[in-house]
Amino acid sequence: MVEEKEQEEKVKEEIERLREEINYHNYRYYVLDSPVISDAEYDALFRRLVELESKYPHLITPDSPTQRVGAKPLEEFGTVRHTIPMLSLNNAFDPQEVIEFDERVKRFLGIDEEIEYVAEPKLDGLAVELIYEEGRFVKGATRGDGYVGEDVTQNLKTIKSIPLRVLRDSPNPVPRRLEVRGEVFMPIEAFEKLNKEREIKGEPLFANPRNAAAGSVRQLDPRITASRPLDIFCYGVGVVEGVTFSTHWEVLEALKGWGFKVNPHIRLCRGIEEALKYHDEMEEMRERLPYELDGVVLKVNSLELQERLGVLTRSPRWAIAYKFKPRQATTRIRDIVAQVGRTGALTPVAILEPVRVGGVTIERSTLHNQDEIDRKDIRIGDWVIVQRAGDVIPEVVAPVKDRRTGQERPYHLPDRCPLCGSAVIKEGAIHRCTGGLACPAQLKETIKHFASKRAMDIEGLGEKHVEQLLEKGLIRDVADIYYLKKEDLLKLERFAERSAENLLKSIEKSKKTTLPRLIYALGIRQVGEHMARVLADEFGSLEALMEADYERLLKIKEVGPETAESIVAFFREPHNRKVIEKLKKAGVTYEVPKKGRLSGKTFVFTGALKAFTREEAKRLVEAEGGKVASSVSRKVDYVVVGESPGSKYEEARRLGIPMLTEEEFKELIGKA
Repeated sequence: MVEEKEQEEKVKEEIERLREEINYHNYRYYVLDSPVISDAEYDALFRRLVELESKYPHLITPDSPTQRVGAKPLEEFGTVRHTIPMLSLNNAFDPQEVIEFDERVKRFLGIDEEIEYVAEPKLDGLAVELIYEEGRFVKGATRGDGYVGEDVTQNLKTIKSIPLRVLRDSPNPVPRRLEVRGEVFMPIEAFEKLNKEREIKGEPLFANPRNAAAGSVRQLDPRITASRPLDIFCYGVGVVEGVTFSTHWEVLEALKGWGFKVNPHIRLCRGIEEALKYHDEMEEMRERLPYELDGVVLKVNSLELQERLGVLTRSPRWAIAYKFKPRQATTRIRDIVAQVGRTGALTPVAILEPVRVGGVTIERSTLHNQDEIDRKDIRIGDWVIVQRAGDVIPEVVAPVKDRRTGQERPYHLPDRCPLCGSAVIKEGAIHRCTGGLACPAQLKETIKHFASKRAMDIEGLGEKHVEQLLEKGLIRDVADIYYLKKEDLLKLERFAERSAENLLKSIEKSKKTTLPRLIYALGIRQVGEHMARVLADEFGSLEALMEADYERLLKIKEVGPETAESIVAFFREPHNRKVIEKLKKAGVTYEVPKKGRLSGKTFVFTGALKAFTREEAKRLVEAEGGKVASSVSRKVDYVVVGESPGSKYEEARRLGIPMLTEEEFKELIGKA
């Protein structure tokens, strides 16, 4: 019994770790359009989570990645709620998995005859929805989290292959409302030309056509989107009012008739064997196509059967994505070096003898982490198989051990940061530099965080200014901000007397802060705004927190082992303590907020407030011991509703969360 309980605790820990990693990679891929792992690795993480949750269903929680569609949209654009969710697809990687999918479909339907499938090329682009009313294009949105996407109407209008009006000479009448789903992409030749132009201008290059397409559609300035060579293939519909169909093939034919661009290589397959053959043909053809493919999609053709099959939480039962095999080659590892990222994570990078893989020359490849190096037994000097994982990111698959000569050398990440010399600690699979306040690799992000509104609130210290201050060597740690002089700022571009004086006033004003804000501003791993307040309430001073040991921290209800270890490691590092001492000498002081009438309560704001800005309202809540969240969940106590509330209002109504008007909120905090 005890062993079973211990085993379950280990499983629970692994599930939590997997969820955290998957959520992070969803954020990188779907929100920032900047993936840091290959599709194959992501698929492996997700499959492992599904496997564990299947064995231990009582450990499934509503916030698990398996229980939702994807990641949240950014807030720069307005939001659009999809009438019918834009679900993602389950993946298959070999013929047997596709055959098993076909067998599941037949078993679920209780039939023996062959299923008719529509087989489509799977483009590697950005999924969007186009909404038409009475034949006119009125709104366009990204897939977002599958339920709510970003409103990118003006940008989609610049793509010439998207009709602004539905053709009216189609055999089908024009629907009153038509929701069309498609994939925006950038042709390979256009992508290469765009990157050459960016290289000449000294601009950062796009990693691949998918990132180029996603980044282009999600520009705040539609003129930038218009300058990019984007295209689209439409593959399905959401709501269609006034027209009915019996098959998916009919839908595609209707889309073509209405003037939408549909991929010419889509095929109707009678039975799974034809579908498998189609996959092989498309895999052989992919090199000759002008756009990137990473597989094919198989959909049950009959809409009546689709309806009977239904959907799972995040994917339909009636469709599957059958991925292509990654492209591979063999080369030699010349060296392995540690690269320090903006969050302090040390990543081992293999320096390769240049090799062509899938039309691209590869000279470097991330090895991800030390555990991965050890698991694969990769050594300096090894001949290795490399591939473009997901046809994009270079990946070392395995060493060719038969070619070893005995001269190969094992590699271990250093125990000191190669850039600042601070201690390196291991957090799960990640090795991380603990010198967060002074490490050159982290400094830009550290300063941006330190100066942000919710931290020290240094108004006017923008990203471009930080970059210039770092380039000119005027800042080597966050404390140096408080030692800047007017003559320093006047050396920077776009700084005149007035703007320099304004920034110095803002810096001076920020010296008086609160303890929770100061703790949060330090950028300690695992310590967000809420945890900073918990620590401030518990210790009452920064000095007391700095001296707390691991066991003392673990006694705090909301502090777990990883958070405790991260706090201890941060304050143990001499570089960090030195910077904190410099902050004190510069005159940075703090108040300790008293526990107020809102202690333990969580608020969410939606809509425009009249009496306060969002930041002012947030400070008022925090001053009374409360917490402000960015999204609605069952953990929220109150939703404050201003003018023209957004989707948070609807979500709060659905969950039955108490809602306050602005006047009621003012009364609650004693400001009425």
